[in-house]
Amino acid sequence: MVDILLPALGETVYMSFVSTFFAVIIGFFLAIILILTSKGGLRENLKLYTILDVVINTLRSFPFIILMIVLFPLTKFLIGKSIGTTAAIIPLTIGAAPFIARLIESAFKEVDKGVVEAAKSFGASDWQIIFKVMFVEALPSIISAITLTLITVIGFSAMAGAVGGGGLGDVAINYGYYRFQTDTMLYTVVILIALVQFVQTTGDYIYKITKK
Repeated sequence: MVDILLPALGETVYMSFVSTFFAVIIGFFLAIILILTSKGGLRENLKLYTILDVVINTLRSFPFIILMIVLFPLTKFLIGKSIGTTAAIIPLTIGAAPFIARLIESAFKEVDKGVVEAAKSFGASDWQIIFKVMFVEALPSIISAITLTLITVIGFSAMAGAVGGGGLGDVAINYGYYRFQTDTMLYTVVILIALVQFVQTTGDYIYKITKK
């Protein structure tokens, strides 16, 4: 049993952490555009904000299983195959990026406007305000956003196993469900719970450090 569960755990961790890494990069970029172009933003552009807002909301509304299937052609084009652990990273990233973009945007919006205005009065550029003021002030909230996103992606990765994504979800489907191995299903659930608990505890610890 260990020789099945251990590689599956490795695949889940690989899928989850790599896709979250790329999703954070994309989501951070999108959040910056949203916060800059929003009403009253540093570079207000309501037309661009509305377009991006609709695109993000549309992607967020897709159930992950459907999104993964829809993205099969794109995944195959990018890496040469549409199923497998590495292939699952593409839809996981695209599915998580809009989610974390919204969370980071909310974190930026929570920054005290007085701090931003003070930076403006000292002649700080827009990018200095974003990275040296807003980012620093919002960092604890951004850490919480990344933690929540990683936990969500772990859940998505389990669903990816249902359509050939590998990982613990694949083990749960092929061994726990199709072969009626209830103990295997139970083990995968316990491992996923432990993994989520580890991520949450680590995220909370980093949050407390950045909050000081």
